[in-house]
Amino acid sequence: MTNIPNVKLGIVAVSRDCFPVQLSETRRKAVVKACKDKGIDISETLTTVENEKDVLKAIDELKAAKVNAMVVYLGNFGPEGPETMLAQKFSGPVMFAAAAEETEDNLIGGRGDAYCGMLNASYNLALRRLNPYIPEYPVGTPDEIAGMIAEFEDISRVILGLSRLKIFSFGPRPQDFLACNAPVKPLFDLGVEIMENSELDLFESYNKHSKDERIPGLIREMAGELESGNGYPGILQKLAQYELTLKDWMENNLGASEYAVFANKCWPAFQTQFGFVPCYVNSRLASIGIPVACETDIYGALSEYAITCATGIPATLLDINNTVPKDMYDKNKGLFEGYKLNDLFMGFHCGNTPKCCMKTAAMKYQLIMHRLLEPDKEPDITRGTLEGIIRPGDITLFRLQSTADCSLRSYVAEGEVIDVDPCSFGGIGVFAVKEMARFYRHVLIAKRYPHHAGVAFKHAGKVLYAAMKMLGIKDVAFNQPASIPYPDENPFK
Repeated sequence: MTNIPNVKLGIVAVSRDCFPVQLSETRRKAVVKACKDKGIDISETLTTVENEKDVLKAIDELKAAKVNAMVVYLGNFGPEGPETMLAQKFSGPVMFAAAAEETEDNLIGGRGDAYCGMLNASYNLALRRLNPYIPEYPVGTPDEIAGMIAEFEDISRVILGLSRLKIFSFGPRPQDFLACNAPVKPLFDLGVEIMENSELDLFESYNKHSKDERIPGLIREMAGELESGNGYPGILQKLAQYELTLKDWMENNLGASEYAVFANKCWPAFQTQFGFVPCYVNSRLASIGIPVACETDIYGALSEYAITCATGIPATLLDINNTVPKDMYDKNKGLFEGYKLNDLFMGFHCGNTPKCCMKTAAMKYQLIMHRLLEPDKEPDITRGTLEGIIRPGDITLFRLQSTADCSLRSYVAEGEVIDVDPCSFGGIGVFAVKEMARFYRHVLIAKRYPHHAGVAFKHAGKVLYAAMKMLGIKDVAFNQPASIPYPDENPFK
């Protein structure tokens, strides 16, 4: 992954002056050791914060160590003013955690009361309008704190990535997909930059790459990746030219940002003018951490990127597409154990999912576009999809979206891809999410989400949910169990 932040963790212990400072320092060292034992690289700040001057010293140490994600550790009760000032003056994501007491043999001279101190810290954080990451239960032993820090590292990668991200879009949203509306103000609220461009800008840049000397080498690379699935080798020249166009556009237009994604119009004029479908190139860029969302879905690209930062592995964008037929369900009941028929659906897109996330994959043509643009003839301008069955295993559905009135909301739902042949075309898989029917009705429909879902190829709900809360997203929906009704759910059903 070349397009996501490198998180540099640092830990700062704090100590209230009426408690022994040595208690915080000893406990900090124990947390650092536990982190090392778990393979977590963390910089130990030697200044223990007891007062405001210590805050400045600690900040200088953090800067010198190039720390961009800080853990404020209450080794004892902690000084609520200086410790929250520390969070306020630090420029990156912040986590608060506190020490549990170690043994009944040391509850006089060695009692730290950090359990109590976290309450005062949270109150002062609110006074300063700060929103750090506080784990579900933020008090623990060194080993438990190290586990919390590991999760914070992934959360921090999302926060840092979005704060330095630029979205390049090409072309207006198609009329038939106005559901992927994209008010830009909420992007700026998140710290995300956007550069909206015409399809003509892309076409001009593409044509200028027609004789790029890097094309032959990239064709060989693509053929090597596709292997026996290279069904249309004749289209690789155009696809290689297009991939170089996007990579160069990113390099030349990144500006003050550090990371970038794309949201590109991909039909129907794209095929008639460029002479191919861009799906395979989209899949290749997603595989290195540069998602390219279809249909100018700006918030889809944003969602894919958040997933990539959260997981460190490629993501994809799929339509929440079609139901699973009852006969398929009946034939495969053993594989669907624990799921009702309406817990299932098929996730589909034309062919944008990275090859590493697929069970089978081959270069094909886009059947729906072929019907529309070149019926009754051999595929030509509709070649370029990467099609096959999406690999079975854990997944997370995720989307961060602005409503039409510029309010940000999100959803997260964990599930899995079942190892069942979807018996259909495109990049497609059979997805299972507990209580999907209710989630579909009372989140996706009721809250007006578009048809595109970002897909993480692991369970990442905890990290994504926490990241959304740190970003100030108040409405983060999930697939609620049957025992918890949605606010608008009919109780008499």
